[in-house]
Parts: sequence; C-alpha cells; structure tokens
Amino acid sequence: MDLQLRGKTVLITGASQGIGEGLAEVFAEEGCRLHLVARSAAKLSALASRLTKTHGIAVTVQEQDIAAAGAADAIAAAAGSVDVLVNNAGAIPGGDLWEVDAERWRTGWEVKVLGYIDLCRAFYAKMKAAGGGVILNNIGNGGENFDFRYIAGSTGNAALMAFTRALGGRSLEDGIRVLGINPGPVATDRIFNILKKRAREQWNDESRYTELLAAYPLGRAASVREVADLFAFLASPRSAYTSGTIMTIDGGLTSRRSI
Repeated sequence: MDLQLRGKTVLITGASQGIGEGLAEVFAEEGCRLHLVARSAAKLSALASRLTKTHGIAVTVQEQDIAAAGAADAIAAAAGSVDVLVNNAGAIPGGDLWEVDAERWRTGWEVKVLGYIDLCRAFYAKMKAAGGGVILNNIGNGGENFDFRYIAGSTGNAALMAFTRALGGRSLEDGIRVLGINPGPVATDRIFNILKKRAREQWNDESRYTELLAAYPLGRAASVREVADLFAFLASPRSAYTSGTIMTIDGGLTSRRSI
C-alpha cells in the first residue's frame, strides 16, 4: 500500500531512542523528510547519519529540552513548515501518590502533558496557515487504565486524551487532523525497567521480570515496529477522515477489564 507520504516533512520529538527512533525509521522508509528533536545531540546525529545513508532522505536534528521555557516556539522556528507533527517526548515517572512527589509530578507533566499542548498550539497555527497537516500524540493506555502505581502517568495520559479529542473534534474545519495513539506495553528499555521494578517489589528478584510478561497478550509486549506502523498509516492520506479520536494498540489489554 502506498501511504502517499513521500516528500512530506515529519517532525518527531523524543526521537533519539525507543518508539521515537522506530517512528523515525518508518517515516524514513516512506521517503519523508525528517526533523528530529531530543535532548541527546549525539544519539540524534548518529540516527540521522544512518537514516540518510540507508534511505537517502533529508534529516535535520535539533537538540532541545521540551520542558525548557520557550522550547515549543524554538522548535517551531527551527523546523519551519511541517506536514506531520508527532509528539512523542517524555515519560511520566511511575509510583503512587507519595512516591511521586510534587516536584517529580510537575517535571514529568512539563514534558509530556504541557509540552505536547505547547507544541500543538505552535504547530496548529502554522498548519492552518499552510492549508492543513496532521498532529499525532503518542499518549499511552495508562490514560484508560487508572493505575495507583502509575498515578501521575494515568492522570496525565487521561488529560492528553481529553485534549486530543477536544482539539481534533473540530480541526478538520481547518484541514488538520489530530489523533492520539495509546500504546500499551512496548518492548523498549522503559517497559523492561518498569517490569524489573515490579519484580523487585513482588519477589525481591528483578531477574524474574520476564514472568510478568506472561500476563500480556501473546505473552509479550508489542514491538516498536507494530506501534510505529500505525502512526505512519494515521499520518497518511489513507486515513484522511480520522480525527479527534484515540487508537489503542495493546493487544486487547484495555478491553479485558470487567466488573
């Protein structure tokens, strides 16, 4: 299937590792021009070099802390006109209400919640002036599954889900589509670190973290590629009538809930 993305400019935040790196790979395969943003200049440069060599595309990198004052405007100014914005940066810390104190809670939200909102505000206006665009927010199924042990993340993700629906509900009037993607557990360093922490809490033995995978559909987490491919489709004209909604990709975990 031709996704009709060749030549489009895609900006990805948090692009230096994990899902962000996978997103860069998929959009590069589709022939997109990339503007990659993250705090690690070295990782970004290495990724850009590999993608340029492998796919023959133009890649621009920008070292930026999304939580810094004025970051959204700085990113928008450096990137210029983009067709697709992928908000992906940030990981809200895990833990209960007392483990995540006020400072850590605010720090996590500055990047993932307020950072997403600020970038949407900056790029929506640019896309409207240009005649259209796509905004994809990588949120997480914690916003649908309220977890006492991930209270700051569950609350932040739920807020981003509401924000995405509110913004995307009318955005097609401006030629813009706004969507949220809720991955469940994805096979990245982050999920394995979370599982190791829970194995320590449960058995005092982090090496048993693989036993926790048995509770996931198919006994595993999603691959980065399974998640990134969905982003590419939703960014494409093949998904032109999709806006103001959330796509969950967690193997059915959210739908297992019962009373």
